[in-house]
Amino acid sequence: MMSRAMRSQKRSWTKIWPAILPSGLACLILCLVVVALCSSCQSKGPSGSSQSPLVVGMEGSPITLDPRLATDAYSARVIQIVYNGLVKKTPDSSLVPDLAERWEMPDETTYIFFLRQGVRFHDGAELTAEDVKYTFESILKPDFPSPLKESYRQIERIEVLDPYTVRFKLKEPFAPFLTNMTLGIVPRHVAEKPGGGSKLTTRPVGSGPYRLTDWEPDESLTFQPFEQYFEGRPRLSGLIYRIIPDETIRLLEVKKGNLDLVQNALSPDALDSLKNNPQVQIIKKMGTNYTYLAFNLEDPILRHLAVRKAIALAINRPLIIQQLMGGLAEPASGVLAPSNWAYEPKVARYDYNPKEALQLLDEAGFTDPDGQQGPASRFSLVYKTSQNELSKKVAEIIQQELAEIGIAVEIRSYEWGTFFSDIRSGNFQLCSLQWVGVTDPDIYYHLFHSSSVPPHGANRGRYRNRDLDLLLEEGRKTMDLAARKKIYSAAQKIIAADLPYVSLWYQTNVAVISRRVQGFVLYPGGEFISLRQVFCAP
Repeated sequence: MMSRAMRSQKRSWTKIWPAILPSGLACLILCLVVVALCSSCQSKGPSGSSQSPLVVGMEGSPITLDPRLATDAYSARVIQIVYNGLVKKTPDSSLVPDLAERWEMPDETTYIFFLRQGVRFHDGAELTAEDVKYTFESILKPDFPSPLKESYRQIERIEVLDPYTVRFKLKEPFAPFLTNMTLGIVPRHVAEKPGGGSKLTTRPVGSGPYRLTDWEPDESLTFQPFEQYFEGRPRLSGLIYRIIPDETIRLLEVKKGNLDLVQNALSPDALDSLKNNPQVQIIKKMGTNYTYLAFNLEDPILRHLAVRKAIALAINRPLIIQQLMGGLAEPASGVLAPSNWAYEPKVARYDYNPKEALQLLDEAGFTDPDGQQGPASRFSLVYKTSQNELSKKVAEIIQQELAEIGIAVEIRSYEWGTFFSDIRSGNFQLCSLQWVGVTDPDIYYHLFHSSSVPPHGANRGRYRNRDLDLLLEEGRKTMDLAARKKIYSAAQKIIAADLPYVSLWYQTNVAVISRRVQGFVLYPGGEFISLRQVFCAP
């Protein structure tokens, strides 16, 4: 029986082929293709490319495929294989050339990028300095709703020196500038057409190793290798991302051999059931993905620091990590993982202490009305989460733990798009999310600066602290690494004390891979960047 992804690909091709082939021949070819799709990543052709697509299982569907608009992980997983930035990250989070062969920095406010020549977009047009200029200038336009504006406001002007050389002049030194140059470059000639900008949200035209050929919303995305990719044609014949929100179905599809790769999308119990499966390998590596509980600080209850501290003290993170996550995480103290150069370990911590939590609530005036200290008797909150099975289980445990200190919690789970829309609009009290791929401490500006309230950033909890704002502004323009470290040390201490987030854990990255798949590398943030190089053994 064909999967939904296979049916969706069949539908896509049935729309195209009858128009260009005689009907009998079209039907014959279509049947052969469907047979080939019924087993994934099985063989390798004479040129070294796999003869059938590699199938990846994902929990949720992308929100947008325009790199100027995307902030969610599912969108990023697609953008990483469809677009290129001027620079890219390595598995150890270093920055190396991508579209730029090299760059120069004549002074602290000037960057000159020298582009590779002959790079093509998926529609065949050449990528030039004009496309680079357009990409970043479009983000800064007042009428363009990019949540990334704050990351590029320091750009004073962009100058095209020749078709393959572009110069950025900044208003002042901006330390995270190079990290921000990983953004995918969009084609000006497509985006400037009437409706072109909106087209890129669903029909991306990048320069990456794979081009999107079909998107069945909430079902699948199908990609073909880009023959003119500047680093050489990918070795896979294609890729299919199947959207499977239900973990039980994802696990069954892995066991049937219908999924070749699932990353960070199976619970420890599911992983245990695959330990002795000879068809798959399980690889693990400590990552930097940061899971947190967020507060809406405009809420009349949660704006009280004592309430936030009580909630933090009521959560038994080590127990959740061991019993629910199988030990595949480490307790977190802030957004930056210990491996980050700016990590500050000496911050306020909130170890499990329900007795102290009760005392804080009493002192803040949130007392038990009948004095019996009964479960869920002080006030109630709504906790929003996605339909991810692990996220729902975490919510249920936190619900039980908060009930023990007199806080009633109602859990509401939504499909990803609805959930994420509510969080961005501030329509929540409590929610749990994850930040992925964190490398530069400037992320604190994006998350907590007073000006970063959506749509201008990711300060979704509406946290405001003028002292922190000043530190984060200084951290952006300080180029000396030691001085930056001191600034972000102070910033991390303020954030830990004010508790706009309860830090939960840093997740261990886990990938379940068909043993036929070769060359996949776990990145710290769970990125799919290495799909550019993978292939399937015969």
